[in-house]
Amino acid sequence: MNHNQTIKSLFLVATVAFLTGCAAKDDYTGVEYAPQMYHSTPYEPLSQITDKSQGEWLDSNPEDEHGEFYNSNPYNRKGMTMREPVAGTVKRAKYAPYRIPKDSLEMAAKVVNPLKASDEVLAKGKALYDRYCEHCHGGKGKGDGLVGKVFKGVPSYTSDAIKNKPEGHIFHVITHGKGRMGSHASQVSVEDRWKIVKYVQTLQKQ
Repeated sequence: MNHNQTIKSLFLVATVAFLTGCAAKDDYTGVEYAPQMYHSTPYEPLSQITDKSQGEWLDSNPEDEHGEFYNSNPYNRKGMTMREPVAGTVKRAKYAPYRIPKDSLEMAAKVVNPLKASDEVLAKGKALYDRYCEHCHGGKGKGDGLVGKVFKGVPSYTSDAIKNKPEGHIFHVITHGKGRMGSHASQVSVEDRWKIVKYVQTLQKQ
């Protein structure tokens, strides 16, 4: 074997060994060209931590200057993991859809009103009550509205059966209806229902 053949043979062996070493096997993923194109860095989109002492690092050494901070994306402006919405974006409702089944009054009674009582909330609650509820329940919640006088059986909020009902129960009844009362979910938004509930509680305590 001459010198050129020897070099070719050695080159062929080295090439085969190199290609064999690049192959994936068991837990070894093999050598990848530009792995950052295949394995993206995960960033938590719903949290924004810019203090490096409070977050997580992708490598084992938090002091490593090359370690990437988990919750702060260095490629977005100001290190944000979620970009700010464009101007004019319509804000989504701050209340999640109400999904408690109609017959689950006991479960609904445990739901807490997200609104705090205030003059503004009570004033809006009264206005909504006068629009959607007064014709049956009456101005004072006695069940003596114009419609309530015709269709008997509208309970008074101060009756023993009603006066201690919690906010979650009242909200559920407004949402799904109960007895002869129909659902008001299509007419009244979730937030407005909670405002009505705040006002109804003032009528319960008369």
